[in-house]
Amino acid sequence: MSVLVVGGDKLGNIKDYLKDRGFMKINHVTGRKKGDLKLEIPADTDLVLVLTDFIGHQMTKTIKERSKLTNAKIMYSRRAISHLEQNIKEFFDSKN
Repeated sequence: MSVLVVGGDKLGNIKDYLKDRGFMKINHVTGRKKGDLKLEIPADTDLVLVLTDFIGHQMTKTIKERSKLTNAKIMYSRRAISHLEQNIKEFFDSKN
């Protein structure tokens, strides 16, 4: 599976956490650079994970609009493993 993480300067242990959950392809965009608003969601993306503590309103709006054009599910989460756990569990439950 593939995930696009938007937000956060560095993923740290989130990257390992996602790999342990089966996401082999992890793309990351900080959402802070001017050119990030031109972001295109890769066609093979299963999940778009938006880290809400580290992203602006315009970037969130852009991601939401672009994710509607793909089959990727969008998930909003704080940058904490404890918060991610529940959201990732719901993602896998919805796939079954």
